[in-house]
Amino acid sequence: MEEKQHKTVHKIYFTDRKEGSITGVKDVQSFDEKEIILVTETGNLLVKGEELHVTRLDLEKQEIDIGGKLDSLTYSQGTTKAKGGEGVLKRLFQ
Repeated sequence: MEEKQHKTVHKIYFTDRKEGSITGVKDVQSFDEKEIILVTETGNLLVKGEELHVTRLDLEKQEIDIGGKLDSLTYSQGTTKAKGGEGVLKRLFQ
């Protein structure tokens, strides 16, 4: 019997450009205080701002909570790889 992959709905919810959550997140490619690059169900998502930080990350549930000052959200297709060609989580746990 084939195992079906569960596709999480991709949603974005932010309050006053300060804190929020994103669902449908498959991986975190990179992050720092100015930008976070996420792989989502609908393509790559670049979150730009100031003093950005990840307050909660649950890749099993495909959810992330972000704090800081949000300036922009930009989608792109394809895969954006950080230095070394791997996601930040894979590099952390090697």
